[in-house]
Amino acid sequence: MNWDDFDAFCQVVDHGGFTAAARALDRPKSSLSAAVARLEAQMGTRVLERSTRSLRLTEDGESLYRDIAGPFTQLRERAGDALARGGAVQGSLRIAAPYEFGAHHLAPVACQLMAAHAELRVQIDVEHARVALFERHYDIVFSATDHDLPPSSIVARRVFSLARGLFAAPALVRRQPSAHPDDLAALPLLAGADDTEWEFTGPEGEAAAVALRNPRLRSANAGIRLQAALAGLGVARITATYCAGDVAAGRLVPVLPRWQCAPLRVYALLPGRRLMPAKVRLFLDGLDAHAQAGKQAPRIV
Repeated sequence: MNWDDFDAFCQVVDHGGFTAAARALDRPKSSLSAAVARLEAQMGTRVLERSTRSLRLTEDGESLYRDIAGPFTQLRERAGDALARGGAVQGSLRIAAPYEFGAHHLAPVACQLMAAHAELRVQIDVEHARVALFERHYDIVFSATDHDLPPSSIVARRVFSLARGLFAAPALVRRQPSAHPDDLAALPLLAGADDTEWEFTGPEGEAAAVALRNPRLRSANAGIRLQAALAGLGVARITATYCAGDVAAGRLVPVLPRWQCAPLRVYALLPGRRLMPAKVRLFLDGLDAHAQAGKQAPRIV
């Protein structure tokens, strides 16, 4: 029995198809197809249903994958750690991150890591919705939230606490100046998809909140909210680093600058493994160094 055929099957499932797996593993698609075909012949059953547009597990395939995926993942990680101790990191690092956070904070770290490790491949998916860590087989999922995460079997590490503020086009602010969060009721608001209220802390430590019952715009995409704010269509709550260029150029101005918004907490969600793969550890270490260099957040804890 060829154990590589079992591993090839797991890789095809993990990457969602033969083409993606072949690209990630840098091996011919035909060799993966042949490996799965040999596995099916050895087992006497089909494990994958193939069509020109889709690929799905059969009932026997689901059972097999459930039994062997974990051990094969651990074997690959052990091999990767052994190589890392010798100075080499290789394989695929799959990451999902929200739009507002991904390019600005992750790209420099990914580029630095790839430059240092020629055999490492990195995939970063920008996801506007919450991603299922295990279903999509990511190594790291970055999740942005207003609050602390509840305990779970997933390992959660806070990596950033990003300052946020309210920003709008200068003309809008001149027409309707605001001194207190209650004044926002007279302004069009540009809200995140899940925003129900915006919380503030005043200059004397007082708390205030604004309910978002009928915002002018709702979108999980910070880029869309930013464009709407630049167009003078409303007040957006976004991270200060994300709109820093527009503020410096005078295209946006702060609204209620004496009132602090709740920060955007960004967590790295990891599968609950006892051993952290070297590629994941190196990426998080690089992210920590990037945060410290930019003085953007506390250390990874």
